[in-house]
Amino acid sequence: MSDILIIGGGHNGLTCAHYLASAGLKVTILERRTVIGGAAVTEEFHPGFRNSVAAYTVSLLNPKVIRDMDLPRHGLKVVERKASNFLPLDGDYLVTGDGRTKAEVARFSQKDADQLDAYNHRLEVIADVLRDLVLQTPPDMVEGGLITALPELLKSATLGKRISSLDTTARRDLLALFSQSAGDWLDGWFESDPIKAVLGFDGIVGNYASPYAGGSAYVLLHHVFGEVNGNKGAWGHAIGGMGAITQAMGRACAEKGVEIRTGVGVAQVLTEGGRAVGVVTDTGETLRARAVVSNIHPRLLFQTLVDPAVLSPDFNERIERYRSGSGTFRMNVALSQLPSFTCLPQDGDHMTAGIIMAPSLAYMERAYIDARTHGWSKEPIVEMLIPSTLDDSLSPPGQHVASLFCQHVQPVLSGGRSWDDHREEVADLMIDTVDRWAPGFKASVLGRQVKSPMDLERDFGLVGGDIFHGALTIDQMFSARPVLGHGAHRAPLKGLYMCGAGTHPGGGVTGAPGHNAAREILKDARRRAF
Repeated sequence: MSDILIIGGGHNGLTCAHYLASAGLKVTILERRTVIGGAAVTEEFHPGFRNSVAAYTVSLLNPKVIRDMDLPRHGLKVVERKASNFLPLDGDYLVTGDGRTKAEVARFSQKDADQLDAYNHRLEVIADVLRDLVLQTPPDMVEGGLITALPELLKSATLGKRISSLDTTARRDLLALFSQSAGDWLDGWFESDPIKAVLGFDGIVGNYASPYAGGSAYVLLHHVFGEVNGNKGAWGHAIGGMGAITQAMGRACAEKGVEIRTGVGVAQVLTEGGRAVGVVTDTGETLRARAVVSNIHPRLLFQTLVDPAVLSPDFNERIERYRSGSGTFRMNVALSQLPSFTCLPQDGDHMTAGIIMAPSLAYMERAYIDARTHGWSKEPIVEMLIPSTLDDSLSPPGQHVASLFCQHVQPVLSGGRSWDDHREEVADLMIDTVDRWAPGFKASVLGRQVKSPMDLERDFGLVGGDIFHGALTIDQMFSARPVLGHGAHRAPLKGLYMCGAGTHPGGGVTGAPGHNAAREILKDARRRAF
């Protein structure tokens, strides 16, 4: 019998398993798919062409997790993009990163260029607060009496001390970034559309909302507190694709004695006397353990695996209301050649960047409204990465692979329609959108892999295609993720824990939820509390 059973072999489950096994516990991971990694996997999608299937770029993977799991020794190599972002425009363009941003922005507005240093500094101050909070366990603000509440109050005081150390300007910025829209935040800083489009894109990544929706400024902030090889705010590529991260994690886990069973789905969490005592697999096998840890979406855990009768009616109601659906349509394409953009046709560093095809915040807002009305944007938002410009292991010589991260589409189509009936139609639209900016792109496509929101849910358990396992809104963050009173990774059943992106600090390939959950599980193990 294992001490710990972990449901789901995604990167957070692997991270959690590594820490638990390092502490001497016997850990078994059960992964439904035939490969570990969850949404961070690399697959061949066309003969000779490999790419990251769902998650597709690196920045948020926590440096402590990388060090503790010694991922470079286990084969992980991450390289930084040569440019951060490339925004094609009609007759012009904007390229950011690598010391060029200010000069580029000055071509559109000298005033905006002069604002950049202050903007970046003030955003970085708040990003540093988030970095401090990422590996903290949120205080439980609901459960327990005086004795159990006291440690939580102390933790809250620690958090308050960190925030109180900020000056007045930073505190005001913190309030704005947690409550305002990305559009309002950026409109207060800049006047030109291109820089607002590049920065504002982070506010709608995986966020089915207008850039002028309240709370989208936090989504922007969530995407800037990462780093690559010590360079804060940078984005990079894992050589071999995102699967290289989870394969390295798998090797680190194996070294610690973790048993990883693939092709084993879980049908039920076993409960006895109000506590979790094991699982039943899809094949009917019963496995018992001292504790069960879920790395799957909260709604999948509590609505499909746990008997609702052992949970409170209010908790069941809150899980039913938990919002999940990011309006994401994901594609990989095999290319016979690099695309050539009308505004900047030659090859260069911009081809390694995130290529954002959405020229303004107004364009992004129209795309959202259009999707709400019709099911998908007639003029969608497309971010394209061409990782083969940095990693020649992904495609044959002289050819390339591209990731298309497309928005906005309805997570669940209205009017009784199914994504299975409209997948290829919308995929054609996404290809045509890129072809508008880079004529000839469509003709260069040799093959493609298409993942609608329905596919992302079926394949990876991303309910509503939500890449974050739930909306990053103030009522679904920190102590309230996934439900207020259970933000400290403990489910409302003894012996059942949560380590996935549906817990603090949320989505992205960070490893932080797995790290934090392991710490809380080990605390309970030392107290013999499970």
